[in-house]
Amino acid sequence: MAREVNRLSARAVTTLTKPGRHADGNGLYLVIDKSGARRWLFLFRWQGKLKEMGLGGLSVVGLADARAKAAEARRYLDAGENPIEARRKAEAAKEAVQTFGAFVDALLPTITKSFRNAKHRAQWKSTLDTHGAKLRPMRLDAIETADVLATLKPIWQTKPETASRLRGRIEHVLAAATAEGLRSGDNPARWRNHLDKLLPKRGKLTRGHHAAMPYTALPAFIADLREREAVAARALEFAIICASRSGEVLGALWTEMDLVEKVWTIPAERMKAGKPHRVPLSARALAILADLKKAEAGEHVFPGAKAKRPLSSHALLMLMRRTSAKEFTPHGFRSSFRDWAGETTNFPRDVVEMALAHTVGDATERAYRRGDALEKRRKLLEAWARFLSTVRADAKVIELRPAQAG
Repeated sequence: MAREVNRLSARAVTTLTKPGRHADGNGLYLVIDKSGARRWLFLFRWQGKLKEMGLGGLSVVGLADARAKAAEARRYLDAGENPIEARRKAEAAKEAVQTFGAFVDALLPTITKSFRNAKHRAQWKSTLDTHGAKLRPMRLDAIETADVLATLKPIWQTKPETASRLRGRIEHVLAAATAEGLRSGDNPARWRNHLDKLLPKRGKLTRGHHAAMPYTALPAFIADLREREAVAARALEFAIICASRSGEVLGALWTEMDLVEKVWTIPAERMKAGKPHRVPLSARALAILADLKKAEAGEHVFPGAKAKRPLSSHALLMLMRRTSAKEFTPHGFRSSFRDWAGETTNFPRDVVEMALAHTVGDATERAYRRGDALEKRRKLLEAWARFLSTVRADAKVIELRPAQAG
C-alpha cells in the first residue's frame, strides 16, 4: 500500500524530471515546470474552493522545510483561518517592525516588564528615543558599525554614563532583532573586541557619577540640617546616617521599623539588588524616628504633602539647593560615607560594602556566607553617627568631585 504522507524522498525531489505535480501528502506538492524549475505548492480547500499556496522554490526551500511550512498552513486551517491570509498578516507585521524605532516600541514592554523602578523603565525609552533618534527610521538589517558610532560619538565625551547605557541598549535591541530573524551577522553595537577598539575606554572618561560632599564637611552640614524643621531635612539626615539610598528612605514604612530590635528591614522589591536588606538603627536614627512617630500621619515614615503619599525625591533636591550643598546630590553622601570609613576607620571593607547594600564576593563566597554582619555594621553606623555629630570649627562644604558609590 502506498504511503499517504511523506511520499517523496530527498533524492526524488532532485532527480524527478516529469513536469507536473508530484504529491508528498497532506496537500504538499512538488511542482516541476516544463522549463525544469522546481517549486513547492500547498493545496487546500477554503469555503468550498480549491486554493493554491506557494511555499518557495526547491533551490531555497528543501524538502524538510517545505513539510514544515505545509504543517504550519494546516495548523491555520485547523484554527479556522485561511493560511494565505495568515501569512500576509504575518509578513505585514514583520515588515512593520523592520525599522529600529518600530522594533524598539514593540520590544520595550517585554524588556521593561521585570523592572521594579518606573524611572528605569522610562529611561530605557527616553534614551533610545532621544539619543538613538538617528537609528529609529533605519531598517534593522541595514544598521552597521558606522551608524552606531554616529549615534554614540556626539555624547561619548560629554555624557559618558548615558552613552555607555545607550550602547548597551542598542546592543540588546539588535541582538533581539537577530534572534527574531530580522537581521543577521555580528552585532555592530558590541563592545568587546569591536567598539572598544574604536571608542575611548570608560576609564579614560570623566564619569558621570553623583557629586559627593567631602566627609570632613559633613558634620557642619548635618548641624545645618538639624536646624531645619522640614520633613525633608529629617529624611535626608536619616539617609545620610543610615548610608542608604534616598529612594529606600523615602519609601520607608512604619511596618519596616523594629524599634525594639533597632532594625529597619527593607523588602526586596525596594532594593536595587532585589534582596531584603537589614539596616541597624543607630541612636541618632532612632531619635529621628521617635520624633516623627509623635506626628505619625500614615504608613509612610516620611510623609509627603499629599495624603497617603511619601515625600518626593524632588523635596530632597530642593532642600539641598537651599543649603550650602546645592552643588552635591543626596546619593553622593553614600560615597562620603565610604571615604570616611576607608580613610579614618579600621572596619573591614566587606562590612562597609554590606552597609551600602553592595554585593560582596563572588557567587561561591556568597553561597557560604550565611549572615549579614548586622552587629558589625551596627558598630560601624554608630561610629558614623558619632562622627556626624562632631562639628569642627573649620568644617565647611568644599570641592566638587565624582563619587563612586552605587
